[in-house]
Amino acid sequence: MYLHLGQSTVITTKNLLGIFDMDNTTVMKSTRDYLTKSEKDGDVINVSYELPKSFVVCTNGNNSKKVYITQIAPSTLLKRAKSKQFDEL
Repeated sequence: MYLHLGQSTVITTKNLLGIFDMDNTTVMKSTRDYLTKSEKDGDVINVSYELPKSFVVCTNGNNSKKVYITQIAPSTLLKRAKSKQFDEL
C-alpha cells in the first residue's frame, strides 16, 4: 500500500525502512552524521519546508536509499502505515 508523507509525496510501504522522530533522534551525533551524509549524497527529499517533525527512510530496491523530511508527526505516519497494512489483509 501507499503512505502519504505530505504535500504530494507518497511512498509504498513495502519500501519503508523506518519512521523517526526528528527531535528525539537528532540528539545523537550518529543520526546527525547520517542525515548530513545522506544530504551530501543527494538522498534527502524535503517534503515540506515547514518545521520538520520526522524523517522517513526508504529503499528503492536497487540498494539505494531516500530520506524524506516531513512536517507530519511520526505517530501520525505510523498510524497511517499500520492502517494501510491492515487494509491489505
